[in-house]
Amino acid sequence: MTTSLSYAANESPVPEGTLIELFLEAVDNNGERRALEFLPSEGQLDGITYDQVFARTKHIAAALEQFGVKRGDRAAILSENRPEWALCDYACLCSGVIDVPIYPTLAASQIAYVLKDSGAKLVFASSAEQVQKAVEAVAECPHPIQIVAIDATADLPTGVISWADFLTAGETFNASWTDGDFRAQALQADPADIATVLYTSGTTGDPKGVMLTHNNVSSNVRATCMVLAIGQADNTISFLPLSHILQRMVDYLCFWTGCRLAYARSMPTLIEDMQVIKPTLVVSVPRIYEKVYNGVMECSGVKKIIVTWAVAVADRVADVRLAGQQPAGLLAVKYAIADKLVFAKVKAAVGGRLRFFVSGGGPLSPVLNRFFYSIGLTILEGYGLTETSPVTNVSTLEHFRIGTVGPPVPGTEVRIAEDGEILIRGPQVMKGYYDKPDATAEAISAEGWFSTGDIGEIDEDGYLKITDRKKDIIVTAGGKNIAPQPIENLVKTNRLVEQVVMIGDRRRYCVLLIVPAFDPLERWASENSVSWSSRTVLIADPRVKKHVEHEVLGMLTDLASFETPKKIALLSEELTVENGFLTPTLKVKRRVVQERLGAVIDGLYEEEAADDATG
Repeated sequence: MTTSLSYAANESPVPEGTLIELFLEAVDNNGERRALEFLPSEGQLDGITYDQVFARTKHIAAALEQFGVKRGDRAAILSENRPEWALCDYACLCSGVIDVPIYPTLAASQIAYVLKDSGAKLVFASSAEQVQKAVEAVAECPHPIQIVAIDATADLPTGVISWADFLTAGETFNASWTDGDFRAQALQADPADIATVLYTSGTTGDPKGVMLTHNNVSSNVRATCMVLAIGQADNTISFLPLSHILQRMVDYLCFWTGCRLAYARSMPTLIEDMQVIKPTLVVSVPRIYEKVYNGVMECSGVKKIIVTWAVAVADRVADVRLAGQQPAGLLAVKYAIADKLVFAKVKAAVGGRLRFFVSGGGPLSPVLNRFFYSIGLTILEGYGLTETSPVTNVSTLEHFRIGTVGPPVPGTEVRIAEDGEILIRGPQVMKGYYDKPDATAEAISAEGWFSTGDIGEIDEDGYLKITDRKKDIIVTAGGKNIAPQPIENLVKTNRLVEQVVMIGDRRRYCVLLIVPAFDPLERWASENSVSWSSRTVLIADPRVKKHVEHEVLGMLTDLASFETPKKIALLSEELTVENGFLTPTLKVKRRVVQERLGAVIDGLYEEEAADDATG
């Protein structure tokens, strides 16, 4: 019988400091080495050195000065991941300007909310699309905001300045500003100064601006570096939104340690880009691993037989390796064959040089983690929130336990409250919510404990396990508490499932809303004489629903009766950021699902409603 703890801590000290110190140390230590890389066209990799990053950062800082954006002012960045994102960020940090990242997937009205709430004086916008949204957003703001268009376009809207003209405005000041003077000004930053304000994704209302200080983020960079070995021999790919603190902190970490940092062209080209960049480490969210896993498992015919055999062999090898041993004899031979036939192709698809993945931004299914581990692609799962800069816990190659997010990082305390909520205390905990003192007091206790809103437990060795979001816990009509995320994560490992949401709060039983993986579902339909003219027609066929229901519910036989879903509904439209069902960090907006898909959900409870009417 295992025992759980209510408290765990890593008491290793973490030096206090600023992001400016990390930036200048990186420049001094790496000079002419390649710092930031990008793909100007398919198959080509270009880049700039640390010295060039420093020079361009100084030039942008000079332009900010000329446009009257001073220490303590706010400047927004509305852009996809690219070198200019990092350059604008570093220029703001070195100027004492508080930068406000904005997700490029947001609509103009949402951008306007962030600009108004933060009081931004300037916004960097990347493409013509982002510039147009910025123009519409600025028109809604009561105060003047300068828009700088990063991409060169022939006709800019009135009031928008081009990147070239912005830099030209700073040329004279930049030329007269010595490197020493620039460094001295940058180093005026205090560890307690606010470095950035990041707006939460707003799953339950208006976004709140999270104020992170220099020390919040720089201490998190240092703490993470103390447990994950990253250095000049490494390179990585940046593709999660830099407007989220996870990718941004990782990019600071890589820049500081000399790990080359390449930007993906887009999410659709991610796998192609990885084959060019050949990263040694990659940070991602569970959604990406789910897609890779389902891509391996959705095969058919002879290939499916081979894959099924190979996965079974790898699963046995995982047991051996997790016990601290290596496979031998016939098992080792079988694994070598499985690797050549199946797993080597998966590893080649992500560049062929990967040392490890890191997963954050949401819970990772233990089934997926075990699968990747078994084929030689270790995923180190971590945990944290925007309000914790973000990392509080992370697994390492030495401290690896599937199903947990590892022990606390240096300087961090973790406590489990009486109701199971995870509480965090450490140097990474935010200063507070921008202009919201009541919300800050509610989130951070007088003793400095931050309430995460997540439910979890700590095992006997101090490893943290995330159970679910506190607000997502389903309480059935019978008073039973159900954590939906572990069940959803298990269902998503089925090759026929692309997305799933579990429903059941205040209901007699639970149900599943499923977006099918249409490629394998359409193949099954063709093989079973099911005809269809559209995806809507396909999922309406009773044979299709029965097949998916049998596949999915058949996976859940180990659940207790009260937590076992009784019915499913198939959805023809994927849940995306663009249609409003997902946050920019790919979390499901459960309230939106229940509101907009209310008719579908009610249809799964018609018998319950009839019982209530006659009861």
